[in-house]
Amino acid sequence: MRQHIMVVDDDDKITSLLRRSLAFEGYEVTTASNGMEGLKLLLTADPDMLILDVMMPQVDGWEVCRRVREGGSTVPILMLTAKDDISDRVKGLDAGADDYLIKPFALEELLARVRALLRRKSDKMDDSSSNKIVFDDLALDLDSREAIRSGRRIELTAKEYDLLLLFMQNPRRVLTRDAIMEKIWGYDFSGESNVLEVYIAMLRQKLEEGGAKRIIQTVRGTGYVLRGEG
Repeated sequence: MRQHIMVVDDDDKITSLLRRSLAFEGYEVTTASNGMEGLKLLLTADPDMLILDVMMPQVDGWEVCRRVREGGSTVPILMLTAKDDISDRVKGLDAGADDYLIKPFALEELLARVRALLRRKSDKMDDSSSNKIVFDDLALDLDSREAIRSGRRIELTAKEYDLLLLFMQNPRRVLTRDAIMEKIWGYDFSGESNVLEVYIAMLRQKLEEGGAKRIIQTVRGTGYVLRGEG
């Protein structure tokens, strides 16, 4: 069965380009011209991935992304935007997007990111054979996508979950910044921004609430490691 991608963008030229290009690559493609139309289509469609423009009439991409995640969907979301400020990128990622591509973009790069997101979706399905991963006093529930620390449930955004899952699959192993970026974002983000540092900080804040000890440690000049000593 062909993988199904939904494109939501109010730019007819981009929508037409993506419809043709993705279909040529073998994907089934559904399109919507604005956020409200996209949300209505999602009530009946079950896409394997969502490509979502940010600046749209009626309902913008950030709001669409937020509503999709609030509805419990874990569908991979790639956001497209002309905005290149780091604050806008973090806003989109924090709303639950999995990746962020700035217009104008190279079609080859977009297709590469589509493949990476769909590949990671497949990897996550393989991970679901075990319901929980446990490290020290922290458990990660693979069904609810929540962290549980000393009985306290911690809600995670899609990207926070991916990041914590990577650490818990590699306990006590030092992960370089480049390796984390490649695994979580699927392409070279180095030199581009401090997105990884922002997400590490947000994840630590949630895990350490109430005075819990730090378990995601910084390895200066290298990356990060999950270990018990504080």
